[in-house]
Amino acid sequence: MRVSGVNSAVNFQRRPRKDEESDLKRNIEKAYELIGVKERAVITHGSCFPSGSREMFIGSPYGTAAQEYNKFLALYGFNSNQLGPGGELQRGSFSPYNSSAFAQNRLFIDLEELTSDEYDSILPVEFYQKITVAPEISDKNYTLTDFNKAQKLYDKALKKSYQNFKVNLANNRPQAIALNKEYLSFLRKNDRRLTQEGIFKVLSDLYKTDDYTKWDDKDRTLITDVKRGSNAALLYFNRIYDDNYNEIEQYKFEQFLITKQIKAHKKWRDENNFKYINDLLVGCSKMDAWRYEDVFLSGWEMGAFEASGPSQRWHIPVIDPKKIFLNADYELNDGGKFLKEKIDTALEYCENLRIDHVMGLVEPYLLAKNADDEDFITNPPYLKKKDNEKYISELKDPQNPNLEYDFYWDYPKIIEHIVLPVFKEHGLDKNQAVWEDICSWPDRYKKVYKEQDLPAITNLDWARAEITTKEFPENWFILGNHDSPPALTYLRRTARLNDGREVEYTRKQASWSPEYLAGYLNMDDSRENIQKIRENLINLYKNDDNAIVFAKFVELLTTPKFQISFDDLLGITDVIYNKPGTAGDTNWRARMTADYQDKYYENLSGAAPTALNIPELLHQALQAKIDMEVKAHNYDENFKKFIYEKALPVLDKLQYYADILKETD
Repeated sequence: MRVSGVNSAVNFQRRPRKDEESDLKRNIEKAYELIGVKERAVITHGSCFPSGSREMFIGSPYGTAAQEYNKFLALYGFNSNQLGPGGELQRGSFSPYNSSAFAQNRLFIDLEELTSDEYDSILPVEFYQKITVAPEISDKNYTLTDFNKAQKLYDKALKKSYQNFKVNLANNRPQAIALNKEYLSFLRKNDRRLTQEGIFKVLSDLYKTDDYTKWDDKDRTLITDVKRGSNAALLYFNRIYDDNYNEIEQYKFEQFLITKQIKAHKKWRDENNFKYINDLLVGCSKMDAWRYEDVFLSGWEMGAFEASGPSQRWHIPVIDPKKIFLNADYELNDGGKFLKEKIDTALEYCENLRIDHVMGLVEPYLLAKNADDEDFITNPPYLKKKDNEKYISELKDPQNPNLEYDFYWDYPKIIEHIVLPVFKEHGLDKNQAVWEDICSWPDRYKKVYKEQDLPAITNLDWARAEITTKEFPENWFILGNHDSPPALTYLRRTARLNDGREVEYTRKQASWSPEYLAGYLNMDDSRENIQKIRENLINLYKNDDNAIVFAKFVELLTTPKFQISFDDLLGITDVIYNKPGTAGDTNWRARMTADYQDKYYENLSGAAPTALNIPELLHQALQAKIDMEVKAHNYDENFKKFIYEKALPVLDKLQYYADILKETD
């Protein structure tokens, strides 16, 4: 292992020079234009971003290091990045899908920026240098987020920053006054929420748990009681605030700092024509649930139906259907307001949205809160115990067991009357958004999806682009996601058969057929030696696992909108960001190294490259698109001449840069 500053390793790989970068970027973008690709996103959750000159033990999608990473992505033609949920993490959980829907993650604050004049140097440089370290550079392709170290570091840094802010303000320093003016503007909009969240943090520290259902009654229902007009609850609320004033006010200031940096980063993205896709988590943190306790269904939580085993318990609260709308005119009740606030918050500083688990907005799957895990085990597994689990459409009204609890079918109206109107307010078209539809498809869900004409996600792991791009042109296409193992390991995946044997199943899938891929990527029967080209590729795909995986990425690059996970792009093959259904030591922790660009170019070289050589893959994708167009025009020679006149200079440039990425310095 070598420990040093970033980019100190000796590089033996040729990479584009500064004077070549604009030409490379221009030709990659031209290739995507010729192919007809509208959106190209990389999936990088916030904690996965690299460190800058100092290590904070967690990545951040904001600040200087994030800008450099986004520039790197833009160089290779990506115009957006899909984040994970970016909220304040729940105590004891590293998963962003348990984070707050409203409070931002303070661990995403770029501490180095707090040492600058813009922040009145509220974090002294010497203190910043003392509590941080230089990034550790090793031969490993990845590093791991250390949430515990990050929490301790940020505790020290933000406490010092808040103290200095108050001192500087008391001394009437001009920059402190300017910063305070921004802070007060932020509070005018958010103070009520922030005060409630601050009190929640005080109570969770007292009880040493975020699970408010385990608190005393007066604390568990405090916000609900205040909303109902209880004078005793209001007095108690105010007493907690007064007794913990500094802690709560520091929390508010931390939220101001991260929001200020988020706004600054959005301004930078707008100037550089790069987008962030936020992730609208279907659930929320315990803190959010405590604030809105009265809008959730009693006795039930949301999970996911599993036909081949026990259903998944997510422990996510479910909005009570009777709390969504007030009347037939779809005025919002408190549950509807909660949902609208979630979407507004997710879109406030991001340009696009991924809607996590769309079914949860239409036909959530309910699991009984008071059931034990073994209560969900049945034999055979698909025969579920309806007392313990059911779709919300199967839930009966306790007051009238003959009637459906969601009598007015308010859940199926959420997308039409809440989600899409909020999209319109933010200038977002439904076909731009990423609708995560990977779930069971009960009848009511199918009906709503069809009526609203929503796009979905197509995973080329199981589908063929030749068919699906025609059937679903508005879909986003993927080859894996944040829950998938690295793509280069796909062909080694196994499944256990009923007779106990384990078999590799990927090779048997029609979507992975060497004959299909060689044919789809080379359709022009009039191209010279085309039959020999196909035969050679079929033989290559049958004998080289990496080659067929790269061919699947070429297929992906021919689709109208696609996403690629950061680990696949960079060639990280020995860690999984999240393995669903497990609590592994590395879940939610995998992260790119500070010298990720060095690693990327290293992973492009050698006899068995693992990173994606984008110019090379794009060259093959553009050739495939040309073949498709030539075939569609019945091999007309005039058309063929026309399309090659446009595309040949781009093909030549892509080949030039593809070869560069294989060179040594």
